[in-house]
Amino acid sequence: GQPLILYIKRNSLDDGPGIRTTVFFKGCPLSCVWCHNPESRKKHAELSHDKEKCIGCGACASACARGAISPGGATFIDRSVCSLCFNCSDVCPSRALEKLGGLMDVPQIVSIIKKDIPFFKTSGGGVTLSGGEPTLFTDFCAELLDECKKLSVNTLIETSGMFDPAAFTDLLLPLLDTVFFDLKIYDSKTHKEKCGVGNEVILNNFKRLNETCRDAAGPRLLGRIPLIPGITDTDENLEALAAFLRECGAGEVSLLPYNPTWLNKSAMVDAELRYDNSKWMSEDDLKRCRSHFKGFAII
Repeated sequence: GQPLILYIKRNSLDDGPGIRTTVFFKGCPLSCVWCHNPESRKKHAELSHDKEKCIGCGACASACARGAISPGGATFIDRSVCSLCFNCSDVCPSRALEKLGGLMDVPQIVSIIKKDIPFFKTSGGGVTLSGGEPTLFTDFCAELLDECKKLSVNTLIETSGMFDPAAFTDLLLPLLDTVFFDLKIYDSKTHKEKCGVGNEVILNNFKRLNETCRDAAGPRLLGRIPLIPGITDTDENLEALAAFLRECGAGEVSLLPYNPTWLNKSAMVDAELRYDNSKWMSEDDLKRCRSHFKGFAII
């Protein structure tokens, strides 16, 4: 079916080279305990509540026919009663309540992208597809990427690597300039414990994709490792991932330092907080992590 778009972030400097317009899709096949975008996990629309923005006007409670909102209650929204009609977010003056996920067709997205083309040209930027996991919607992404290529816009996809390799190679790869491919945990059992699924498909996809990109002078493939303290940043895991990348013949890797600013997002959608670490990584920790990748260009 047609995907829901979580939001489109314009003037992004964090999702690839240059100034980019990033399209965030809802839905992900993984459930990482440290998920930085918990609001993108589910494919369906969700109601978000940001208590910091709430001005206590009560308009939301008046608009809710089911009595699912109790501003003074233990939980602001009783999600077992909420029907996701979004009447409350429609009337919320401070946008403390927001609908997450909406239908947008390809022409609507392209009309936003077109406004940003001058910024792409001056900065070497372009369009990034992110999520969630955009490869859950291969046909839609292929149509969108094809329109970008018609406009000579640089294209990039951020993926967990959990995708159908044939569909990815046939439909998406010819339309991509860059693939950011996350590699989180090398041991499959630990990967399943922390990310909800084993990693056999992910590692096989990276290996196969790396051969295709290298042999066919295809898009740039960049393996990215999120450094999650106590989970992915262990010496054992980093050494195993470094060995895997060497075996694949990859010459570069991106190490992404842990960023604790996501922690309040789980509360906004009443998602269980399964990893509670509010500390930024130290320079010493980053140095230790980088030491496992001697010989690589570390991005």
